[in-house]
Amino acid sequence: MTLAILCVALALLVAPVHDSRRRLGRLFVVARVQRGLPDPLLLAGLLCIPAFLVGGPSALIATVLLVSLVQHRRRRSGADGATQDERRKLLDGIEIVIGELRVGAHPSAACDTAAVECSGVGSRAFAVAAARSRLGGSAADGLRKAGTPVSAELERIAHAWRVAEEHGLALAELLVAVRSDLQGRMRFRGRTESGLAGARATGAVLAGLPLLGIGLGQLMGAGPLRVLLGGGAGGVLLVLGTAFVAAGLLWTDAITARVLR
Repeated sequence: MTLAILCVALALLVAPVHDSRRRLGRLFVVARVQRGLPDPLLLAGLLCIPAFLVGGPSALIATVLLVSLVQHRRRRSGADGATQDERRKLLDGIEIVIGELRVGAHPSAACDTAAVECSGVGSRAFAVAAARSRLGGSAADGLRKAGTPVSAELERIAHAWRVAEEHGLALAELLVAVRSDLQGRMRFRGRTESGLAGARATGAVLAGLPLLGIGLGQLMGAGPLRVLLGGGAGGVLLVLGTAFVAAGLLWTDAITARVLR
C-alpha cells in the first residue's frame, strides 16, 4: 500500500501537460542550464512524501526544515556569486572607459564603448551615463543605480565622475583610483573567503556529527532510527535536533557573512 501511494505521488509530480513536447523541451533546457540541485518544489515533494510515509508528521517537519535550509543556502550562494560576477564585469567596463579616455575620446563616447563591450548592470549604467552626457546632463547621475549588486561600486564611480566635472580634474586618473580600490576589495574578499574555508568546514562537520552518532547507534543495535521515526517523544527529538542543526548552520553563515562585509 505504501509503495502504491508513493508511485501515485511521483506520477502526479511528473504528470504531462497538454503539450508534452513543449514540456519536455522546457525540462531539457533547464537540465542544460541549471546544473546542480533540482527544482526546490520538486525536491521538497520527492523528499517530503516518503518522509511522511515512513516517519509521520515529525519526519515531514524535519524534512521541510532541511529542504528549506538547503534552498536558503543555495539562494544565498547564488546571490554572492552573481555579485562577484557583476563586480568583474564592472571592472572590465572601467578598464574600457579608462582606455578610451586616455586615447582622447569624449567621456560620452567612452561610456558608449564600455556599454557595448561589457555586460550586466555596469553596461546599462554606462549606457544611461552616455545618454545623459550627450544630452548635456551629468553622466554621474546616470551611473547611480540603487538596488543592484554593485550599487556601492557605481556610487564610487559616480562620485569620482562628479568631482572631475566640478573641479576640472583628469577623469581618467580618478577612475584609475576607483579601479584600484575595486581590485583591492575583490582581492581582500577572495583572501578572506579562503581564510574562512576552515571555519565553514568545521561548521559542516559539527552539523554532521548527529548523523554519525545515529549511524553508530544503529550499528550497535540501539535502534535510534526506530525511536526517532516512531513518533511521540522520539519525533519531538527529531524535529528539535533538525532545528538545532539548521540554526547552527545559519548562525555560521551569519558570522562568516559579517566578516565579508
